[in-house]
Amino acid sequence: MLIKRIITAALLLLGLLISLFWLPKTAWALVLLFPLAAGAAEWAKLSNLSTRDSGIYALANIAFAIIVYRYNLSVWLYLTALLLWLIIVPMWLAIGWRLESFWLRVPLGFIVLIPVWIALVELRDRGPWWVLLLMGVVWIADSAAYFTGRRFGKHKLAPNISPGKTWEGVIGAMLGVAAYCLIVLLVLRGPAFNPIAWAIPILLLGLLMLYLGILGDLFESWIKRLASVKDSGNLLPGHGGVLDRIDALSATLPIAALILLHADLFQQIL
Repeated sequence: MLIKRIITAALLLLGLLISLFWLPKTAWALVLLFPLAAGAAEWAKLSNLSTRDSGIYALANIAFAIIVYRYNLSVWLYLTALLLWLIIVPMWLAIGWRLESFWLRVPLGFIVLIPVWIALVELRDRGPWWVLLLMGVVWIADSAAYFTGRRFGKHKLAPNISPGKTWEGVIGAMLGVAAYCLIVLLVLRGPAFNPIAWAIPILLLGLLMLYLGILGDLFESWIKRLASVKDSGNLLPGHGGVLDRIDALSATLPIAALILLHADLFQQIL
């Protein structure tokens, strides 16, 4: 299982790097529609939709994503994601809401999936390194939490949702993200970039993404628990499904994109 996991992760990373740095803008957006569709189909199955309806739901996600991009509606989608992840999901997990209504689950999938697609497209427009640096926060947090939790984990974070996660893992992830942010500051240091002035904003963004990543992970674990499955799918050997790989990204990237790409919006509000 570990070998499968490592091979799959290596192939995914290779494919990501090739697509991220070599594909033109339109091709990058089109390639990302495949994991979007796969994730939508998995969400549909977790919501007890039939195979036929899952396919229709996947196509609907693609159509909605293209509309959002074509008519420049991303900021509204980011704001919706902000509301979902910072307010609704924490309360949802706290009360253990089962969300059995079909009419709530189906539109919720759009809000979970499409913002991360549009964030990856728009952040890449700013530059491929933006995407890689932000995804690196999630990867570092996940890896640090995993190894720290395995070595020191004793106090469960959310035993009724994901028994394997511990507070020790969270502390390890915090330290890992802080170290990663420090490395980013050192790498970006130059005449046009003052690392001291940017230290606190970058650290705060990293910690916010860590918090959101934990929420995304717990949220997907809760949805799988309600569906009585271990993985969202079996598309990725050793990893499960697409949703299992983008759970933290779906919560972090849209809000990071909102902050980084639409800072002027916050200035107008304030």
